[in-house]
Formats: sequence, structure tokens, C-alpha cells
Amino acid sequence: MHHPRIKLALATLSLLAPLTPFAAGQGAAVSAPPVAARKPVVDTYHGVKVEDPYQWLEKGDDPEVRRWLQGETAYTRALLDKLPSREAIRARLTTLLSHESAAHFALWQRGGTLFALKSQPPKQQSFLVVLPSVEDPSTARVLVDPMALDPSGRTTIDFFVPSLDGKKVAVSLSKDGTESGDVTVYDVATGKPLPGESVPRVNGGTAGGSLTWNADGTGFFYTRYPRGEERPPEDRDFFQQVYFHELGTPTAQDTYELGKGAPRIANYALSTSEDGAYVMAILGNGDGGEYALYLRPQKGTWTQLSRFEDKLVSAGFGQDGALYALSRQDAPRGKVLRIPLATPSLDKATVFIPQAEASIDGLLATATRLYVTEQLGGPMRMRMVGLDGKDLGQVPTQPVSSVGRPTRLGGDDVLFGSTSYLEPTSVYRYSAGDGTLTKTALGRTSPVDTSRVRVERVMCTSKDGTQVPLNLLYAEGTKRDGNNPTLLTGYGGFNVSLSPSFHVLSFAFIEQGGVVAVANLRGGSEFGEAWHTQGSLTKKQNVFDDFHACARLLVEKKWTKPARLAIEGGSNGGLLMGAALTQHPELFRTVLAHVGIYDMLRVELTPNGQFNTTEYGTVKDPGQFQALYAYSPYHHVKDGTKYPSVLFTSGENDPRVDPFHSRKMVARLRAATRSKRPVLLRTNDMGHGLGTPLSETIAEEVDVHAFLFNELGMKYRPVSR
Repeated sequence: MHHPRIKLALATLSLLAPLTPFAAGQGAAVSAPPVAARKPVVDTYHGVKVEDPYQWLEKGDDPEVRRWLQGETAYTRALLDKLPSREAIRARLTTLLSHESAAHFALWQRGGTLFALKSQPPKQQSFLVVLPSVEDPSTARVLVDPMALDPSGRTTIDFFVPSLDGKKVAVSLSKDGTESGDVTVYDVATGKPLPGESVPRVNGGTAGGSLTWNADGTGFFYTRYPRGEERPPEDRDFFQQVYFHELGTPTAQDTYELGKGAPRIANYALSTSEDGAYVMAILGNGDGGEYALYLRPQKGTWTQLSRFEDKLVSAGFGQDGALYALSRQDAPRGKVLRIPLATPSLDKATVFIPQAEASIDGLLATATRLYVTEQLGGPMRMRMVGLDGKDLGQVPTQPVSSVGRPTRLGGDDVLFGSTSYLEPTSVYRYSAGDGTLTKTALGRTSPVDTSRVRVERVMCTSKDGTQVPLNLLYAEGTKRDGNNPTLLTGYGGFNVSLSPSFHVLSFAFIEQGGVVAVANLRGGSEFGEAWHTQGSLTKKQNVFDDFHACARLLVEKKWTKPARLAIEGGSNGGLLMGAALTQHPELFRTVLAHVGIYDMLRVELTPNGQFNTTEYGTVKDPGQFQALYAYSPYHHVKDGTKYPSVLFTSGENDPRVDPFHSRKMVARLRAATRSKRPVLLRTNDMGHGLGTPLSETIAEEVDVHAFLFNELGMKYRPVSR
């Protein structure tokens, strides 16, 4: 099942956020932060005058902004570098994050060859390998290693796509967290790049990027941003289209395929049927979850299969001459349509799997069956349906776990990853013939003993009565005496679900006596499209109410108290942090806000902010403006309020959330707060977090945890194991 890419990174516990290059011990003796001047600006929206005293901080290249930012960095380093137990914390987190057990992900079999991205500390970046055996990872052959191309560790693989015969692979590489990826084609047998085969800016931080090969591997369809003077500078991150590149020809001669007349905020996901007969393009209208499907025979022209209003959200090719599409038309939890490729039309579609209790997340068609992954409010499962419509039961996965996208192995056998709160991702082989599930050697081992950690799932009642799941992780024997240091995280947006996942740094907190809480908020996909829409556009406040209900329950049930409650989130989850601390400042002791959005009235002036309008709304619409203004964190900071301590992080090269949000929020919050608690800004020259080198990830987490432990009054106890 090919899903268009979610462009706002998930913010779960211990988010690997952008990191600063500064090392501990470099901080000077700085006693006070720089003062950001108030420069009154008034903007008018639909007759409403809105003051914006720190709008000048939006100009990242302005010398005055750079001087202020340098002062902020010096002040932040001075405070963070003198926090207690830094070196003990550094030692523990380095052990956890440098665990040498390899992870294999993005598995893809083509032409009998199995490809994967491999992550193996102390390597700074993941690298592309070929796997002759799923039982012996040591046989892996490295195809593309970003560290060999760039020893600085600042180059990363955005994505890769093998040709149908597995003899060539197209790889997108970007630098410095920009996500601006150029594609190079490699020969799989030799590992060498094909001479002259480089296509610029296939991937980007706004519309993402995608690529798919033609039947015989002589060329590929790819996403193309405007080049040169085709568009004015302000349009060069927009108007993505689909082009075709024939190997051996200059990319300037690539031919247009699709996209004229599409929205300015178009983004595409491309795929090819296993036999190479058809190519599919899924057009996304920004990031709000609206999609249109286009189909093209290899020797033919594009036809539009669905429109945004038809609510087909994804599709995959069957091996029986049909297309299987996930539809949410009159089925918010999803139904599967079967569309004959001989006569591809919604008029010819039949309901293959009707809507049921679980929410359908995705599907994969193999020789004689469909594998269907489903959401159960956070936990997931995978079931099977024969192409004859017969129910074939479930794949026997763990009851409270996540299930990754399966990979075809041949026939009806598949590989897939699965993880839980207490176990790192394992890669399983499901053999359809005898129904056996086998754990392969491709999964990770855990650097911590989780046998004494308990997982509990409770329900919280939101403001409007909605029941919101909250997942708790804590050490066996933890007392509910209202005194446990607790870290609550959430996301709530873009149809992204926070399914069970193993976050090793959760245990760095739990082993110090902490409780970790993960909220399944509206705005995600945990209970289908209705759950998403109840937390988007003008209903976004529901997300913040859900989060407040979770925090309130933690206090009422005596898991913790406000003086020992911290919250963390990033990106869209950073917006959640901003709303939580401005709406309920009395409820939290400290806030960890990574690469977040805080000025909801000016976010759409940035390139990726325009893609977000289909999720958040636009100030151009009076009703949506009122909703945005009603919760915009920057505009709801109140002078004289006792705010919690806050650590903001941002990346100067972030293509998804402009760092001006963090700059403005820090300036406004620090000027307003009446508490003596610190408000810190930690910035860097990377991006949104993707492609961050391992060494900088460790440096970031040392700062975050030293700050967190100190603010919650936790005396760090060194852990030897």
C-alpha cells in the first residue's frame, strides 16, 4: 500500500530533534539572557487588529536577529553546561543510543534481491544494503553509505527505490537537514553510480518526493520541483509535477507527465505494478488528507481515477488484474474497493472489504490474498483476506504492538516489522503455506532490561465527553502517592497515530523513578477519519482538551502532581506544547518543545506552512481565522503569568517549521512570565530532525535529560548496567 508521505515529523517521547553542535563545557559565564526589543506591529485580519511585537525576529538573516540568537545560545549553554550529573547522564545515554545491535527498515524486495536501510551505531547515518539472508545479517553488502560520501555525517538517505528487476537502485541524498534531495542511480552488482545519472531536487521539505521505475528499468517517473527560472523564487518549493527520466539522456530532456492544473500545494506518491504494466500517482492536496488517484498504462496516457471528494486515500496493485483502494467515502474507518484494471473506473468498483470495527491503516496484495493492517485505537493488528473474499484470519502478532508495512517475498509470504512499548522492532517472516510466524535475525536487541516495566492503558474523559486513551509505562512497585516525576507526550494531528513503539530513552527516565505517559489524541488516525477530523481545522481545540484531560487524570489518580509533571512534543506536537503551556500553565512544571509551530496566524507565510493549511486552516477564511486565533500559542501568552520552565529546540535549516516560531515564542514568553523558571532556546544549523548525526542526537539528549531531571527535582542515580 503506497501512502503519501506525512511531512510533519512525529513527536513521541525522546524525539530525536535537531541538535546543536556545541559541546558541554563551552558555555561562558552568562548571567542573563539577551533582551528582545519590542517593536510594535499591528496586522488586521477580517477587521480584527492583532499585535505582533516580535515580528522582527522572523528575519533569520537579519544581523540584529543573529546577534540576539548568539546571545540566546550563549545564555542557554551557560545554564545547560552547569546542570548537575551531566557526565553521568552522558555516559548512560551514550550507552543506550550507541547500542550496536543493527536495525533494518524500509525493506524492499525486487527481482529476488532484498534491500534495506541499516542503522548500526557508531555509524552516524543509516546506509543502504543488500541482504542475501534474513537469518545472517553479517552477509549484508553495503551499496550506499552516506558516511563514505560525506565523512562529516551531515548527508543522509531520504529514500531509495530499486528497479523492478533489482539491478539498479535510485537513491535520494540530502545534506544538513534540508531534505533537498538529488537522486543518483547505482548499479546494484557493482555498487557504483551510473555515470551522469543524477536528477536534482526530486525530494524537498515541502511536497516531499517520490520515484518509481518503468517496466524494463530504462527510466523512471519522479517528482520534479520548478527549476531555474521556470517559476519565481517564491514558487520554487511548490507546483510539484511528475516527469519521466530516460537513462542515458540529460535530465534537461526529461518529459512532463502529470501535474499541470494541480494545486500549488500538490505532492505526489508514485508506484508501479509488480508486472510493470501500470504506474499510479497519488496526488495529495497539501497535508490535510485529501487525495486524488491517477493511473497510466506503461504504453498509454494518464487517466484520473478519483477526485479529492471521492475520499480514496491510497491504493495498491493486486496480482489478479485489479487495483485495491482504501476508501473513506461513507466509511470513516475505511473500506477496501476492488477496481478492475481492464476498465479502471470508480463506476466499476465493488466493495471488497466493508467497513468494520477496526480502522483500516493500509494493505498489501500478494499472489492470492490481501494483508490488511488495522488500527485499534493505537495498538495494531494484521489480518488476511483471500482474493476470493474469504476471511483467512489474523497474523499472530503481539496484542499491544505496532505492525509495519509488509514486504512481499514471493507467493503469499511476507516480511514485516513489529514493535511494542517494551520490545524493540523485530522483523518477522510470515509463511502463508503453513501459517507460521518466524522472527528473523534482522531485528534489534534491547540495551535495557524491561522485564520490570509495566504497561497500563487507561481512558481519560475529555471536555466534550470523548474517551481518550492514555498509555502508562512505569517500574513495577511504583506507588501512586502523587509524587512520581512524570513525562507526558502526545501529537494529535495529520492522521498520525501514536502506536506502541519502543523508545529506549523512555527507560532512561523510568529507571530514575519516572512514569512515562503517551496520549492517543484526536487529530490522529487511531479510530479512523472521524477521529482525525475531530482534531483538525476549526476543531483543533479538541486536541488540546484531550491532552489536558490526560494531564488532569495523572494528577487526580495520584500518579504525579503539577510540580513533578513534564510534557514533551515536537513539530505538530510542539504546537501542542505551546497550547498546553498557555492554556494551563499551572498544571506543568516543565515543557520540552521541539521544532514547534507557535504563531498560527503567520505560519502559512512559510512554504511548508502553506501545505499545512488543509490540516490547520487559513487566516484567509474568517471562520478558520477565528479558530486559529483562539488557540495560537504566541498570541495567548499573558503578561504576569507564572509559566513553567521551557526548553525550546529549533533547526536553522528546518524546511518544515521555520525556526522563527521558536524565536518569537521564547521572546514573548520570557518577557511575560512572572516565575523565575528558565525559558531556553537551543538552536542549531541542522533541520527538522531527519538526518541528524548520531553524535549530535546524543548531545541533544544529554541537554534535554539534564534539564528535565533538574527541573523535576530528580537526583540522578548512575546506572551501571
